[in-house]
Amino acid sequence: MHNDQRLDLLQNWLARRFAKDSFSLTPASEDASFRRYFRLSAEGRSWIVMDAPPESEDCRPFVSVATLMRAAGLNVPEVLAQDLDRGFLLLTDLGATTYLKALNEANADELFGDAIEALLRLQLASRPGVLPAYDEALLQRELALFPEWYIGRHLGVTLSAEQRRALAEITALIVGNNLEQPSVFVHRDYMPRNLMVSDPNPGVLDFQDAVFGPITYDVVSLFKDAFISWDEERVLDWTVRYWEKAGRAGLPVNADFGQFYRGFEWMGLQRHLKVLGIFARINYRDGKPGYLADTPRFVGYVRAVCARYAALAPLARLFDQMENRNATAGYTF
Repeated sequence: MHNDQRLDLLQNWLARRFAKDSFSLTPASEDASFRRYFRLSAEGRSWIVMDAPPESEDCRPFVSVATLMRAAGLNVPEVLAQDLDRGFLLLTDLGATTYLKALNEANADELFGDAIEALLRLQLASRPGVLPAYDEALLQRELALFPEWYIGRHLGVTLSAEQRRALAEITALIVGNNLEQPSVFVHRDYMPRNLMVSDPNPGVLDFQDAVFGPITYDVVSLFKDAFISWDEERVLDWTVRYWEKAGRAGLPVNADFGQFYRGFEWMGLQRHLKVLGIFARINYRDGKPGYLADTPRFVGYVRAVCARYAALAPLARLFDQMENRNATAGYTF
């Protein structure tokens, strides 16, 4: 079904709640998936409308996770009306200012402080058996996007048998480290683009893929973002602040910060490699080229972590080979 036909269906659905011709729809945001969002204006107020084609997306997880997060005390959109069979949701509007737009050197400590508090509330509400498990199979499926889409499709590189074996060994090490961590509720894309400056702050969006998995995942998503980078000293400071607060709150963080930060970095490595694959897939499969511009940021994240751990030297060498660089030296751990 073409987008204009879905828009007609959406407007007819909304006309049951709002007087016909009394409301207007404008694009609210773009999405890396097949979902799209509109801001509905009527009677001097605004709402958000989600259009999620049911053949590609399922609104049910959004509705159930929204309920879970509101119960945990997070500021997430309230679902006011729904047509799950056709993929339409009417939501409260958390505003138009994302953290990504608002963040600067002066306000970053305050905004990230609020984001940490919200994340702690989500994690403290954790219990098994509610959300899908972020298990070995899912972690490995995500990592498989990296060789398929980034290496094979984007770089046009065919790995040798030796390179494939080295990559498989590294991904097994990464996933093994990830699975050693305690499990909590994981938003799975807890980054500045999905946090809104609002009252109470932050508003939290794009949580429909939430899972039960490694405690560092959302922390690294927040501070090592797809679209904005911070110097390592500042990332370290914010991570310490999270770790201290989490420990005081009784969350199962490692009592040794060095070990916690190692888990943080190795969890980030899984995410960074996955995102390299996702951004390439979004370009070549879905025709959305804008995300590729941020792939160097993730390559930088990966290389920085590889430079600190001797076990990751084969991954750094693989990047050197793919990019025709001289072998990297200086692995310190």
